[in-house]
Amino acid sequence: MYDRLGPFLNHGIDALLPGEIARKAEIIGAQKARMELGSLIVLAILAGAFIGLGAMFATTVLAGAEGVLPFGVSRLIAGTVFCLGLILVVIGGAELFTGNTLMVMALGAGEIRVGEMLRAWAIVYIGNFIGAAATALLVFLAGQHLSGEGAVAAVALKLASDKVALPFGRAFFMGILCNVLVCLAVWLSIGARTTSDKVLAVLFPVSAFVAAGFEHSVANMYLIPLGLMIQEWHPEVLVQAARPSVRILTWPAFLWSLVPVSLGNMLGGGLLVGGVYWFVYLRPRKGG
Repeated sequence: MYDRLGPFLNHGIDALLPGEIARKAEIIGAQKARMELGSLIVLAILAGAFIGLGAMFATTVLAGAEGVLPFGVSRLIAGTVFCLGLILVVIGGAELFTGNTLMVMALGAGEIRVGEMLRAWAIVYIGNFIGAAATALLVFLAGQHLSGEGAVAAVALKLASDKVALPFGRAFFMGILCNVLVCLAVWLSIGARTTSDKVLAVLFPVSAFVAAGFEHSVANMYLIPLGLMIQEWHPEVLVQAARPSVRILTWPAFLWSLVPVSLGNMLGGGLLVGGVYWFVYLRPRKGG
């Protein structure tokens, strides 16, 4: 991998141009698709945990904001701090399902086969689920959700309930829009040279998707299980969160809610970002 990345690693201090980003993304995608199983699953678990930490940060800063800050301002702050998750993935090194939809560039370039890509997606998806849900459990056991006299728990429960209540179509299209922005953040970070460049590359696209309320499958793997645990073990929060007494949060509802969001994430990142950039920069050309 590093031999093929050599030209990009020794390019100077300037950010890569879009065509160079496309070629580097192709090489990285091929390497990720063929990564050894043990490393891939561990890095996927880490990514799920990192996104969970970002979601924990965002949930905490949203607590008590309703009625105090304007809606857009509170969502902007939440989106900004949620960036922690993707910053940890990009700079710390981890494998995130939503970002890995860019592997379609390596597929289109003939570097990998469909089976290799789907294998990597499946392993990373499962690992992300384990990492995110385990982080939710740790946060719950630590009692962090009880901060702010239960205000954090109320926000977490409201977010989880709203997510499982989304109609299939809305969740699907919100998943598309979310991963367009996430993969653009990853795309920009591939072209960045320094740590600060990568942080800035992630900041605006990711904060935009959170502020807009779009749906990220891996973030939901943290937020909804946390809401389920709060509902089960702290039902008094239902009153504080103004949630109905009839529980719409269930494990089957959670798992079903992941379907449209995950499909939307795949389409948004794989086709509308990876596919478009492959078409522009990597597709075979007559006489080329």
